[in-house]
Amino acid sequence: MASDKKIGVGILGLGRAGWGIHARTIQQPAVAEKFRVVAVTDPITARMEEAKQALGCRTYDSIEDLLADKEVDMVAVATYNKDHPAHAIAAMKAGKHVLCEKPMATNLAEADEMIRVRDETKRVLTFNHCSRYSPDFLTVQEILRSGKLGEILLIKIYGGSFRRRWDWQTLKSFGGGEMNNNASHEVDVVLALMETLGVGTDLEVFADVRRTPLCQGDADDHVKIMLRSKSGGPTADVELSNATSVHQDHYIIEGTTGGLWGNSQELHWRFFEPKMLPERQASPEPTPDRSYNREDIPWQEGQWQRGKETTTGYEGIYFNLYDAITTGAPVTVKPETVRTQIAIFDECRRQSPV
Repeated sequence: MASDKKIGVGILGLGRAGWGIHARTIQQPAVAEKFRVVAVTDPITARMEEAKQALGCRTYDSIEDLLADKEVDMVAVATYNKDHPAHAIAAMKAGKHVLCEKPMATNLAEADEMIRVRDETKRVLTFNHCSRYSPDFLTVQEILRSGKLGEILLIKIYGGSFRRRWDWQTLKSFGGGEMNNNASHEVDVVLALMETLGVGTDLEVFADVRRTPLCQGDADDHVKIMLRSKSGGPTADVELSNATSVHQDHYIIEGTTGGLWGNSQELHWRFFEPKMLPERQASPEPTPDRSYNREDIPWQEGQWQRGKETTTGYEGIYFNLYDAITTGAPVTVKPETVRTQIAIFDECRRQSPV
């Protein structure tokens, strides 16, 4: 494909993700230079008519008809969670590249089949884990790479609120649940940070997955996942809940020479140079004041605040996808990495079934 050609996009599903993320992102000027929405499909006729009027695209009553459109080069899969594997596989078999919404799949067998079809069809397959391009994540990644925080002991990612939900994402029959819907993003962040640190993916998993009375469906709405590589490295602690009324920072990272904390709007970190501390030796002698040893740590501090930029991370996913399709560049969100996430979720469900 010539690199100056706009890539024709077909959007499967015009709900919150298909309309609010994919259609909106492709309309951003920088993205619109590389992509155009050619066709859409959705079970709700009014949504298709809205897209036709706003985007000037074709509409199809079925996914099969959309996939037969020769001007569709790639497909954004934004259907129900449970349908992601089948729709992504159908698109690749029809010769389309695929950007699939999270979760990749609802079990490991489905994820493996998606990768098999990717290899068979030689199509690009990636996933909309937009955090990989968000400025807060990139800042955290930069701080970890700098080594300022020393050996990393803990990576904690938290997200929560106190709310009742009763939409389709609370139903197991649709692939719903807090783990699939939101922990998928945060576990992806953890796996990416572990990769940054060179930590292996031979992971030990602890899970506490629950459905609380706040959930009006039958899926999970409280998820606690702890991960640690068998080859060493930090413990990762991921907590997503619809049943928390206590505020916590989204990021907490602890290291042997410093730490980082904050959220998508601002981050703070502090660290010290070990050579700035005097040498000490443990002593069995009582302390002079019957208390504890004390010293002043010469902390250095840093901070980041989100500026006026409006980037969401979705643009970065699309730019990376463009390069992958037109030049064969590697995708940032590799199916193999996301497969590790699905394997973790399978183990979580085995340990803590809901």
